[in-house]
Amino acid sequence: MPGIAEHERQQEVLRLLETDGRVSVSDLTDRFGISAVTARKDLESLERRHLLRRVRGGAVRSHGADEGAFEMRLRHRADAKRSIARAAAALVQDGDAIALDGSTTCYYMALELRERRSLIVVTNGLRAADVLSESDSITVVLPGGTVRRSSWSLVGDFGDALTSRGQLQHGFFGLRSLSVQGGLMELSAEETTAKVRMVAACTYVHGLFDSSKIGRFSLHSFVRASRVSSLFTDDSASDQLVADWKEIGVPISRVPIVAEGAA
Repeated sequence: MPGIAEHERQQEVLRLLETDGRVSVSDLTDRFGISAVTARKDLESLERRHLLRRVRGGAVRSHGADEGAFEMRLRHRADAKRSIARAAAALVQDGDAIALDGSTTCYYMALELRERRSLIVVTNGLRAADVLSESDSITVVLPGGTVRRSSWSLVGDFGDALTSRGQLQHGFFGLRSLSVQGGLMELSAEETTAKVRMVAACTYVHGLFDSSKIGRFSLHSFVRASRVSSLFTDDSASDQLVADWKEIGVPISRVPIVAEGAA
C-alpha cells in the first residue's frame, strides 16, 4: 500500500489492531513503504488519542480509553459516507418509523433526516440520537444496552424491547463487511447482538457502506443476505459485487461521491 496518506495509514493501523491485537514498526514499514521514523510517528499520534498503547517495537490495542475512534472513522471517506447517506435518506417519508444503527454513515443519515416531520427513529447510536433530538418533530427512541465508547453506541442484547412494540418500516445499518454467503457482518460480538435485535424489528433492511468495506475481514453476521432489501455504496464498487447481489435479488445503488460544498 505504498503512497497511502497519513490518515488512511492510521485507519489501517486501527483495523490491523482490531483483527490482530498488535502491530510492529517493521510490518508497517513494509506494508506502507514508509520509514521506521514515520511509522513511529503514526503510532505516537494514535497513542495521544488513546487509540492504542505503544510497546517495544510496535503497539497493541488499547482497552482503556478509545473515545476518539468514532470521530476518526467519521472523517474517513466522509464525502462517500455523506453521499451514501443522502441517497438512502430518500427512502424515508414523513411519518415513518425507522431504525438507524450507531455507524458513522448512519450518523450522516441522521443529519439528512433532521427536517422530516412526525418521524419515529429507533437508534442505538448516541451521536445520531443527539442530532435528531434537536428536532421537535422527531421522536427518538433508545433501546437500551451498554455504552461502547469507540462507536458511541448502545450495544448488547436489548431483549424484546423492540419486537414487542410493533414493526418499523425501514432499518438502516452500517457494516464491517459483506458477502452473499455471510450477509452483512460485524467484527464486534456486542455490536452484532444489538444489530440482530434491531433487524428483527424492521420490515425492510438496508445496508450502507463505502467501498473500502468490500473484502474486509469480519466474524459475525447480523443479517443473512436473503433478508437484505437493498444496499447503498459509492460508485467505486465493482460490477462483480453488483452482479453477485443482483443474482440473489438484492439491488445495489452505486452513488456518485459529491464533495462537501459541491452542488
